[in-house]
Amino acid sequence: MARVLRLGRVELKVLDLDKSVDYYTNIIGLQETGRFGNSVYLKAWDEFDHHSLILTKSNTAGIAHIAFKVESLDDLAYYEKKVEEFGCTTTRISKGIRLAEGEAVHFILPTGHHCELYTEIELLGTAVGTRNPHPWPLGWKGIAPHRLDHILLTGEDLKTVTRFFVEALNFRQSERVVTEGEEDLVGSFLFTTNKAHDIAFVKGPDAKLHHAAFFVDSLHDVFKAADLLSMYEVPFDVTPTRHGISRGETIYFFDPSGNRNEAFANGYMSYADMPTITWDAAKLERVFSIMHVN
Repeated sequence: MARVLRLGRVELKVLDLDKSVDYYTNIIGLQETGRFGNSVYLKAWDEFDHHSLILTKSNTAGIAHIAFKVESLDDLAYYEKKVEEFGCTTTRISKGIRLAEGEAVHFILPTGHHCELYTEIELLGTAVGTRNPHPWPLGWKGIAPHRLDHILLTGEDLKTVTRFFVEALNFRQSERVVTEGEEDLVGSFLFTTNKAHDIAFVKGPDAKLHHAAFFVDSLHDVFKAADLLSMYEVPFDVTPTRHGISRGETIYFFDPSGNRNEAFANGYMSYADMPTITWDAAKLERVFSIMHVN
């Protein structure tokens, strides 16, 4: 059966490329893996692929595109057809348009976000290797997350984008936030791996980025991140806390362009046969209002 393996990469638009690279390498702790045109490519130390984050110089900040990795070229063709059957127009992105990437299928989500599917990307390996590896690399800078974990986006039509991920890409919904009487869906959390969510959406009038999240091991690492952010005078959005949704431990903060980042730890494991957890928006009013901030 065809599989969407995971969230593979996020491309963020940044205002000052050099300042952004300094932030993502020295404060977040990612590794720069290449430059191509107006873009810089980065990966976390525990990721195998060439990159999971692309920073592209722009006049505005925000999300440029997200991409999910599939298992094979056959799967790429399968999902291309599924996306088209759902009603989204697809275009092929040629190999070599971006650094270290093969061909991709591009389409626009019902929320207006640009999304791609791909399978081919150069393999660099992790910082600790695959033979007798250490638990973490010595001398790594900054927060040093293991990986890009998930993305949260804002958009208007959450019911349709949820149907898209479930029907076209075989995702499942782990959690949802509904208004009184379940008249409206104002939060939708979706997974294809066994994480609490790989992508999520909250209700908002525009197709925007809410945050890009990087996975760290524990609450201790979240507090370490808070210390580092204070030392580097990085602006906070939310100080260390625990989510009800996902049960994750978290801190929110901003990159030099104003793109929101998250250091995220723990959270529960999801399973294909789990029921969807439902939250009443009124019960989450204070917390959920934070998630609506753009």
